[in-house]
Amino acid sequence: MRAFTYERAGDAREAAAAVAARPEAKFISGGTNLLDLMKLDIERPAHLVDVSRLPLDRIEDTPEGGLRIGAQVRNSDLAADPRVRSRYPVLSQAMLAGASGQIRNKASAGGNLLQRTRCYYFYDRNMPCNKREPGSGCAALEGFNRMHAILGASEACIAVHPSDMAVAMAALDGSVETISPDGETRTIPVGDLHRLPGTTPNVETELGHGEMITAVTLPPAPPGRQIYRKVRDRASYAFALVSVAAIVEASGGGIRSARIAMGGVAAKPWRAGEAERALAGATVSNRAYTDAAEAALAGAKAYGGNDFKIPLAKRTVRHTLAAAIERA
Repeated sequence: MRAFTYERAGDAREAAAAVAARPEAKFISGGTNLLDLMKLDIERPAHLVDVSRLPLDRIEDTPEGGLRIGAQVRNSDLAADPRVRSRYPVLSQAMLAGASGQIRNKASAGGNLLQRTRCYYFYDRNMPCNKREPGSGCAALEGFNRMHAILGASEACIAVHPSDMAVAMAALDGSVETISPDGETRTIPVGDLHRLPGTTPNVETELGHGEMITAVTLPPAPPGRQIYRKVRDRASYAFALVSVAAIVEASGGGIRSARIAMGGVAAKPWRAGEAERALAGATVSNRAYTDAAEAALAGAKAYGGNDFKIPLAKRTVRHTLAAAIERA
């Protein structure tokens, strides 16, 4: 591990200013991702600003009927909160599907959204990786790419985003609140927070240097049944091959509305807008689920080792929709 300096921030604006003042500074909270990357010499911050003790660890009701989740709320506390379990079960299910209980006890809501890819080549400094070293190439394109993207990828990068929480948040139309070094705040939809790789896969989010997430907000709970399904190589402590967050409102044999977000398939939570539109007003049937799955994966492209992901994703979408409607 390389040497670094450390300070503990007194408030959110102070933290943002401290990081912005130094180009190689980073925020640290739970450290469940950053510390691993520092040990592997992938992340090389010269200065760490500790935000873990800032008073951003509360879950509060909003006047509109939603929830405001402080960026320092631990994943385990978020998953167990009675309001989340009753009003946003897809989020609780997603949180409990991620990592292990010990890691959930340490990881924060803000950090979960900003965790970096688990691509094997990103973690191996002996291999080229445009996300780690821009311009070096993407070893995954012709390498072992079983876990990699089938939607929204580019020739520069086919890595996927690992967060389960982000997928559920995208389906729920959640937003992040941020603060900049000058004290200005803004709100960014979770679906717009992460960037697709394009030609600059090293630029992963819309956040500026020193801009810090202070909270995640959820609108009032949407109508319908919520389900999160995660398909992975083992039952625990594994990242998704494919995951689906589905929220479906159905009555009288018809589908009134649907929201579908997928994980494990792209560099960001993937909102399946075409599939949602295909379902709206459709009759409840296996045909409707199949059509929605085809629409969700219409632009998919595989790279050899992950060819199986396309039919797997279609089946996962179809079965998750069927389960949501059956329970509704």
